[in-house]
Amino acid sequence: MLFFLAIILLVVALDQFTKQLALTHLTQSENSIILIADWLKLTYTENTGIAFGISLGSPAMLIVITALILVSVLLFVVLSKNRKPAFLVTFGLILGGGIGNLIDRATIGRVVDFIHLDIYQGYLFGSWVSLWPVFNVADSAITIGACMLLILYNRIFNT
Repeated sequence: MLFFLAIILLVVALDQFTKQLALTHLTQSENSIILIADWLKLTYTENTGIAFGISLGSPAMLIVITALILVSVLLFVVLSKNRKPAFLVTFGLILGGGIGNLIDRATIGRVVDFIHLDIYQGYLFGSWVSLWPVFNVADSAITIGACMLLILYNRIFNT
């Protein structure tokens, strides 16, 4: 379980550190900082909803729902007899990412996003827009953990 807790703490620490950097250095700039060509940028945004800015009501309700989900996932892992590294990494990434975003919601009322992959643009409502959301380290950890969960699920039930 120390391995599991270390993954959670690493994700939370990296997420909060990078968000602090974004708050300090990106809010000053009106434009994106281009890292690679025109497709990888640092762009400061804030999200008061969940994925893609979808709102679930009041911020307090979102905090409660997120906390309940995280506690449920934590209990699932703790009560599970599965201690394989892939299982622990999967849920460590998901929990670490969830906690990182929950910290933002509880402390500043919104989630700080700053990683901008501008790899796909589309014509929407009369103008060309980036169709890839701006995200953060926590979002990345949750997404990677969810992909790993699908792979684990597929291996368990298709063997």
